[in-house]
Amino acid sequence: MKPQKIRLNRAEKSLQIVFADGEYTLPAEYLRVFSPSAEVRGHGASEPVLVSGKLRVGIDSVEAAGRYALKINFDDGHDSGIYTWEYLRELGENYPGNWDAYLQRLRAAGKGRDPDESAVKIIG
Repeated sequence: MKPQKIRLNRAEKSLQIVFADGEYTLPAEYLRVFSPSAEVRGHGASEPVLVSGKLRVGIDSVEAAGRYALKINFDDGHDSGIYTWEYLRELGENYPGNWDAYLQRLRAAGKGRDPDESAVKIIG
């Protein structure tokens, strides 16, 4: 089902998507780390690549990809993911669980959301 409205809010770094039966506000960081691109999703059935350090990522622009999807151009140069209407709805519906799982994966890998922060182990 095609959205009725899509609104890019650059200041809040988010994308609002309104469907006939619900609406979602998706942060740029969430959209970036869950990009449907091969770079993030991988090229097979394996677990997606863990993307870290995207706390401050923003969205430069969005454009239609046919009548079925959006192409999101992020300010870190990433622009290869095609977000279908179905996938955007799935991201909206599953945001809390997806985000929690992502944060757990980051912690388990010793990585963070802030690109200026690195995990340093102090020995002594």
